[in-house]
Amino acid sequence: MARHVDPKRDQFAAFMRLADDGPIWMLNLIRLRKNAKYEDGRSATGAEAYAEYGRASEPFFTGVGGKIVWAGKPEAVLIGPEDERWDLAFVAEYPSAAAFADMVKDPGYQAVVHHRKAAVKTSRLIRMKPGSPGKLFG
Repeated sequence: MARHVDPKRDQFAAFMRLADDGPIWMLNLIRLRKNAKYEDGRSATGAEAYAEYGRASEPFFTGVGGKIVWAGKPEAVLIGPEDERWDLAFVAEYPSAAAFADMVKDPGYQAVVHHRKAAVKTSRLIRMKPGSPGKLFG
């Protein structure tokens, strides 16, 4: 499985070129490492490192108006690559793409994101325009 932890420059640029006319949802699919890989060699599980990332990043996330609008525990892949499994799944809402960018560019956030990098084996981060639930698929 390829490792996807940070966006590439061209992906971030394309993200920022989209219209920024209201809230955005970010679908997060996270697969954790069994053991975190900190550059300084400290010992922690991937789950412990990700929990620390959550605690340490919370003031930056809520500071830009972010909130979690959905979370669930992945249990099984019914359709999709058999080697792709997720430990965490959630949707974070930001007031705008600019708010998300402000968070990730904040020096304080950048000082704690190493916990995420140490914890995550691979991930998917997908920007979505909020919709309304309905009775039908699609």
